[in-house]
Amino acid sequence: MITAIIRASLENRTLVLLLSALLAAVGMYSVRHTAVDALPDLSDVQVIVRTPYPGQAPRVVEDQVTYPLTTSLLSVPGATTVRGYSFYGDSFVNVLFADGTDPYWARSRVLEYLSQAAARLPDGVRPSLGPDATGVGWIYQYALVDRSGRNDLAQLRSLQDWFLKFELQAVDGVAEVATVGGMVKQYQVVVDPLRLRGYGIPLATVEQAIRAGNQEVGGSVVEMAEAEYMVRATGYVRSIEDLERIPLATSRSGTPVLLKDVAEVRIGPEMRRGIAELDGEGEVVGGIVILRDGENARDTILRVKDRLEGLRASLPAGVEIVETYDRSGLIQRAVDNLENKLIDEFVVVVLVCLVFLFHLRSGLIVVIVTPLAVLAAFVVMKLQGINANIMSLGGIAIAIGTLVDAAIVMIENVHRKLEHGPVSEEQRMQAVFEGCREVGPSLFFSLMIVALSFLPVFTLEAQEGRLFAPLAFTKTYAMVAASLLSITLVPVLIWWLVRGRIRREDENPVNRVTMAAYRPFLGLALSRPW
Repeated sequence: MITAIIRASLENRTLVLLLSALLAAVGMYSVRHTAVDALPDLSDVQVIVRTPYPGQAPRVVEDQVTYPLTTSLLSVPGATTVRGYSFYGDSFVNVLFADGTDPYWARSRVLEYLSQAAARLPDGVRPSLGPDATGVGWIYQYALVDRSGRNDLAQLRSLQDWFLKFELQAVDGVAEVATVGGMVKQYQVVVDPLRLRGYGIPLATVEQAIRAGNQEVGGSVVEMAEAEYMVRATGYVRSIEDLERIPLATSRSGTPVLLKDVAEVRIGPEMRRGIAELDGEGEVVGGIVILRDGENARDTILRVKDRLEGLRASLPAGVEIVETYDRSGLIQRAVDNLENKLIDEFVVVVLVCLVFLFHLRSGLIVVIVTPLAVLAAFVVMKLQGINANIMSLGGIAIAIGTLVDAAIVMIENVHRKLEHGPVSEEQRMQAVFEGCREVGPSLFFSLMIVALSFLPVFTLEAQEGRLFAPLAFTKTYAMVAASLLSITLVPVLIWWLVRGRIRREDENPVNRVTMAAYRPFLGLALSRPW
C-alpha cells in the first residue's frame, strides 16, 4: 500500500502540491486563531457559589447557608465533589464536575438547584455564581498609584470600582475584574444606646427608618393643561445631612426625633479583610483581570492593554496605572522558543545536506516538509480545542528532531540512485520512485511507531492527564503528519528539486574522512559479533 501511495503521488504531482498548499493555508489560519497561553489548565471543571451573609459568625454562616446549599447541590448531575467553606460574613461552595463536562452546562445545572435551595436560606440572603473562569484565569494585574497625594485610597478605590472595572469587563474575553486594596467609602451611623433608651426607640426602628429614607417613591400622574406630570419623591441620600434629617419618631411634645439626635453620622471606610501594597512604598488599589474559560489569553491581554492605554487620559491628575503582572511575556517566550528551535533545526539540516550531500536544494525539501508537519499538528489542535502552551509546544519541539529523519534518509537514497551520471527524465522518475520505494515503508512505519510511543500518557487521569496530554497529543499529531508527508510530498519535492549533477559519496572529502574513520570500527564489530 505504501508503494502504491508513493507511485500515485509521483503520478499526480500537481495535485499533491496543491493539497500541500491548502494544508499550509489551513495551518496558518489555525496558528493565528489557536488560543495561546503559558501554562496548561490543570483545574477541575467547577462552579463556585458565593453567598454573602453580612455580620454573621462563621458558625452561623455554616448552619444557615453553607449546609443547606451543599446538601442541595449534592444531587447536581455530573457533580463529583461538593465542598463548602464558611467565613465571617461569607459562604463559598465549590461544585466539582467530571472531566469533559461543559462548564456552561455545569453552571446552568447549578443555577437550577440553587433556585430550589433559595427557600431554605435566611431572608435577604441571595447566592450568586462566580465568574466563568478557571484556576489559571489570572492573566493581568495593575495598580492605581497617586504619588502626588491628591487622591486618597478611598478615591482611588471608587475610581477602580465605578470606572476602570466596568470599562475592562466590557473587553472581549474578560470574565471578571477583581478589586484589591483601598478603602470602600460608606456612610456610618454610630448609634448612642443611652439616647435610644431615653427616647424609647428600638434599634430595629432606626434600621427601618434609614432604609425607608434612602429610596425613591413614585406617585401617580397629574394632568394639567392637557399635559401629564409624573409625581415622584426623590429620597436617595446624597450627604451626611440627608441622613441626619431622617425622622425616627415623635416626642411627647410633638417634636420629631431625628437620626442625628440619637446617633453620629459620618463617612468612613468599610471594614477590610486585606490590603494591597506596591514595592514597599505604601498601600495602593489594584485590579486583577480574570480570563474567561476557553478564551485566548495573549489576545485578551493585548485588548486589555489597549483599553487601559485609552483610559489613561480620563484618569484624574496625578493618578497613574502601574502594571504589576503580565502573563503575555511568558506566553511570548514560549512561542519564541518554538520558533527558535524550528529555525535552528532548519539551519542544521541545510548545513548537513550541504556538507554531506553537496546539494543545497536537497536541504530545502526538509525546510518545506518540517513546517508543514507542524502546521498539520496545529490544525488538529484547533479542531480539538487544545490551546498552545508550554506543554503542547514542548511536544512539537520534541518531535522536531525526528520529523526530518524520513526526508533525509529518502533524499540520501535517491542521491545514490542518481549519482552515476546524467539520465533521461523517464530514468530519473524511475530512480526517484525506486529510491523512495526502497525506504518509504520502513520510514513510514518507524515514524508511526515513534508517534504512538506516547500512548501510555493518554491513560493518565485528573491533573496528571491534563498536564501531559497536550504534550502527547501535539507530538503524536506532528509525527503522524510527518509520516504521511514522507510518502506523499517528499517524493514529489525530490522530483522537483533533486536535479543537476549529483556527486558520488567518495567525491566528498568529508564523506571520505568519515568513512575512513568508521570502517575500522565496523570491521571490528563484524569480526566479533558476540
